[in-house]
Amino acid sequence: MSHREHPPANSPAFTSAGISPAEPTPAPDGSGALKVVAEGVPSSVRSDPHADDGRRPVAWLHIVAPGRGVTPSVRSWCVCGRDLFAAGQARALALIADHQWHRDVCPQLTHAQERKAA
Repeated sequence: MSHREHPPANSPAFTSAGISPAEPTPAPDGSGALKVVAEGVPSSVRSDPHADDGRRPVAWLHIVAPGRGVTPSVRSWCVCGRDLFAAGQARALALIADHQWHRDVCPQLTHAQERKAA
């Protein structure tokens, strides 16, 4: 096997004329203006695609019922500060019913619904 000398991998290739800097690409229409960005790429800042529409979770019911032989659990959360947890089938069903009742009577939720209806 013969030993050949290779230029370092991170360096630009060496030519007999030497290394030259990259030249700017002229505009596609032939004018003297330089091409700033690729075609189809927006050059200005676009509006946020995930803009906030003002909606927030205000009452949350998280139910975990993995299957037979495993204890179900429920967490009821509300923006008013309510945060209840229940484990076991009877307690979970009771908390689900209580969560529905709380959504109907919670002063912060009913105030938000009245404001939305107006």
